[in-house]
Amino acid sequence: MDEHALNRRRLLQIAAATAGAGWIPRSAWSQVRTREDPFTLGVASGSPASESVVLWTRLLAPELAAQQATVRWEIAQDEAFARVLHSGQAEALPELAHAVHVEAAGLAPDSRYFYRFSFGDWTSPVGRTRTLPRPDAGMESLRIAYASCQRWEHGLFGAWRHMRDDAPDFVLFLGDYMYEYAGAGRAVRHTDGANTLTLQQYRQRHALYKSDPDLQAMHRTCPWLFTWDDHEVQNDYAGLNEGDGELAPDFPARRAAAYQAYYEHMPLRASALARAVQGLASGAELRLFGEVRFGTLAQLCLLDGRQYRHRQACSPPGRGSITRDPDTCETWNDPARSMLGAAQEQWLGERLAAGGAAWTLLGQGTLFGARDFQSGPGRMFWNDGWDGYPAARARLVGALQQSRAANPVLFGGDVHENWVGHVKADYERPESANVGVEFCGTSITSRPFQPERLRERMADNPHFVHADAQRRGYGIADFTRDRLQVRLRTLEDVTRADTAVRTEASFFVEAGRPLVERA
Repeated sequence: MDEHALNRRRLLQIAAATAGAGWIPRSAWSQVRTREDPFTLGVASGSPASESVVLWTRLLAPELAAQQATVRWEIAQDEAFARVLHSGQAEALPELAHAVHVEAAGLAPDSRYFYRFSFGDWTSPVGRTRTLPRPDAGMESLRIAYASCQRWEHGLFGAWRHMRDDAPDFVLFLGDYMYEYAGAGRAVRHTDGANTLTLQQYRQRHALYKSDPDLQAMHRTCPWLFTWDDHEVQNDYAGLNEGDGELAPDFPARRAAAYQAYYEHMPLRASALARAVQGLASGAELRLFGEVRFGTLAQLCLLDGRQYRHRQACSPPGRGSITRDPDTCETWNDPARSMLGAAQEQWLGERLAAGGAAWTLLGQGTLFGARDFQSGPGRMFWNDGWDGYPAARARLVGALQQSRAANPVLFGGDVHENWVGHVKADYERPESANVGVEFCGTSITSRPFQPERLRERMADNPHFVHADAQRRGYGIADFTRDRLQVRLRTLEDVTRADTAVRTEASFFVEAGRPLVERA
């Protein structure tokens, strides 16, 4: 598929070798010089732990070509870097598109830092980051911004500028960071016009997105936590089954190239490559699911709903997703089918059973609750979301119940609409108990599907208390031990650089009471 894509073992070897944060002898430094600023893709941090964090950048300069380069990095407690606490060098290798992933260790728990990179005569912008508290430490408050779905052609990224003013502690990104296809109608701005199939094309598309100044500024503001959905590879793909759009002669190779490009452009640890789940999908290369603990205040389980899932039920050849009556499809309710894969389901059950926090958060790529598209009698469900995997959804709800997970809150994206509601013990019985609450966010820019039908859909899905398809934006979730408050922040006009933002709606949830109420 792409002769420049690395196999997983070689990719792991290179990533692990370059993730170290120590000193490289001066004699080993690359002496390449660049005429222009090589830090035009910005800086970012992510994968935080209580004593470490990943610092990211990617050098972009024609002089580098196939040469390796030595990048210097620094961490300080002040923005002026009057007192540098940690520093070192890292190798930027052509095999990883000159991306740098520094796993900076030896940091203090629950602390804030400034960081920067330098190469030759150039110095990067300064980023801000922070570590997590120790897992058993108290944390009195937490602000998480959640967002998803930022198609370049559909609008400008002003949402990130406003999110920066909201000053979250962490950003939770829930999928579709970039889009693999091009050529949108009524495009606000344009890509190179190509559908991404090769490693080089995925790299170019990521670099285009990373060039946006508002997105860069938000990456500099705080650490990000990631999962993905489908467009980081291909629309509606499922495991090693290709989806819709332009097809590749070798889909597993295309997926491997997309995964490599994703790793190259995100602040992920090299261990994400080492911990690929075996036995479910040959070629699984990048483990994103994992646990993040904000002390004893909140436990976040990040889920991957794409890499290990079974193929969508009852889609005709050449189609990834459809909407249909599940009663007309024999495989729809097959209990063997999974959205997460058996290994991830088992892992999630174990983490939920471990508990230990006041709030249990699940970050995953799409709407969780049942959404019937058929008005009045009859039912029509979309098979690419959790509705297409009802047995898997029931197992997840059962795991929440069996583990007695404290105050479950599910965050999702994908549908380009705001949906707020309750996680039900049985979606076939509206009177069944609330197990938790759900906040599925709208998109940063991506357009919704049939927004004019939203009101009638709300009427047929009473477990939701709010839905809106008109506005793009993000959500802000504020946690204390006793209360969660969520504000839906939406833009007036995503096509304007100077667009204003407003709070579309605000909700709260009291600890111990799985009920969404309007603030």
